[in-house]
Amino acid sequence: MIAATEGLTTDIHFRASDGFPLAATIVEGTGNGPLALISSATATPRTFYLKFAKALVAAGFRAAMVYDYRGIGGSRVPGDWKEPLRKRQWAELDFIAAIETLDKLAPGHKMVGIGQSFGTQALGLSHRSERFARYLMLSAMSGHWRYTDEPVKVFAMMQLAGVPIAALTGKVPGWIGLGETMPGRVYRDWARWSRSKHYFFNDTSFDARAAFSSVKTPILAIRPSDDVWGTARAEEALLRHYDQAPIERRVVTPAMAGGPIGHLGFFRSRYAETLWPPAIEWLAGGVRA
Repeated sequence: MIAATEGLTTDIHFRASDGFPLAATIVEGTGNGPLALISSATATPRTFYLKFAKALVAAGFRAAMVYDYRGIGGSRVPGDWKEPLRKRQWAELDFIAAIETLDKLAPGHKMVGIGQSFGTQALGLSHRSERFARYLMLSAMSGHWRYTDEPVKVFAMMQLAGVPIAALTGKVPGWIGLGETMPGRVYRDWARWSRSKHYFFNDTSFDARAAFSSVKTPILAIRPSDDVWGTARAEEALLRHYDQAPIERRVVTPAMAGGPIGHLGFFRSRYAETLWPPAIEWLAGGVRA
């Protein structure tokens, strides 16, 4: 990577097409590399990805944007908001609004995407994959509990603890171990999908199979070998639905990284010199930005 400035960092607010207010941070640089949109894992705040966004700009990318899905982090639910929140809106509304917001910086400029966990699913659900020249996926996965390496623990945490709490309180607090506090209806969608072997591909209220099959964007899927959620089984259960997209798969290990990675660890700055450079080079198009 080219050593350069990390760029100008600005917090912004924008709205999805239904009017929901969303929070984002944009890092702008002076390079002419791609625009990059980073879409997070479930219940993970945008700030977790900010150092990676800065690394992209330091490597010559034009700009990078991180954002919070509705009900997460800075994208708080307005007190007068009456419409129910659903998890699929993170992809069908928030992801699309983020694309359009980033695009305004340099209309029509090459754009690439980075998604982790739910962010790997959002590409297919959004029906907007054509805007991305390339898409990097970290821990691409179906959320079915049996595909994890800790199925009993995951089932107990999500279904036996999380679902009743969501029904009783209207939210699921972060202390149960699943990340940031989540709106209850969003959480219950996630939990319901997770009970099915086919995840949301079995949800008859929308056609996820057709949506995924329409994606032709080149994908690089990176799976940490020590990720107990994004296992090889979980990855395959999702990626097989991107059946028209060229997909390259890579596995990264703690030995390669210099420490444990797990489900979220790839984006920790301690791996800026080990795990990040090959991923950034691929996003830049196979040449150093």
